[in-house]
Amino acid sequence: MGRWEPGARERLVVAAVDLFTEQGYDATTVAQIAERAGVTKSTFFRHFPDKRELLVAGQETLSRLLAEGIAEAPDGASPLEAVGAGLERASTAMGPTNRDFAPRLKAAVASSTELQERDALKSVSLAAAMTTALVARGVPDPTAALAGELGLLAFKRGYAEWSEGDRDGKDELAGYALAALDELRAASASLG
Repeated sequence: MGRWEPGARERLVVAAVDLFTEQGYDATTVAQIAERAGVTKSTFFRHFPDKRELLVAGQETLSRLLAEGIAEAPDGASPLEAVGAGLERASTAMGPTNRDFAPRLKAAVASSTELQERDALKSVSLAAAMTTALVARGVPDPTAALAGELGLLAFKRGYAEWSEGDRDGKDELAGYALAALDELRAASASLG
């Protein structure tokens, strides 16, 4: 096994999602994931504390990029404009590999209650990262929380549409996420 080969973390995630999809989350062992990824079991545990955490690989990076984009938005940006800057920044981390991987990840999550719970915690964390970044910009807590939740919804909707879209297209996630944010902005305005 290639103990020191680069890309072990990514290979572990792909192997896990494929195995979760093929045989179910509960039936998949850490040893099987490590074997499919071409690494040792101890390499697995250097990257992840357990198999459930594979689902949120990259969450810290995504949260950081969302927060950085919000922090770097122009001074006069509204809360949702700042969220848009965060969505745009975070979208730069998502490329063709993420797009191709998304349907398998969605199927794996749908097949396991435990993975659905972990995915929900991931969503809470992403919304919290945006809320915290907005509060740091001086946005009042209730407004920041609402804008963070709308940002999360926009990201999830945009990601779903992007990942299900034309695989040969050169379109990027940012366009989908920003369009979803605009739709949500319009929808919230109609609430009265």
